Amino acid sequence: MDHVAAETPICSAKGCRAEAVWVIAWNNPKIHTPDRRKTWLACEEHREHLASFLGMRGFLKDVVKIQDWDFPEDV
Repeated sequence: MDHVAAETPICSAKGCRAEAVWVIAWNNPKIHTPDRRKTWLACEEHREHLASFLGMRGFLKDVVKIQDWDFPEDV
């Protein structure tokens, strides 16, 4: 059995409980090494808002469908 949580991934937007379908990868260059990727999960409704929020700050690195994201093995 896959060790990734069997739970439904939930959107990271405040107060949202919808199923996440996107991974938004970001990095704050002031505190993270260039190769480090932090992630937020997003539903369809909040993908653009969350990506825009990070993009305005220069943190956005990638937006990928959740099934295409390579999650680390040690999660």
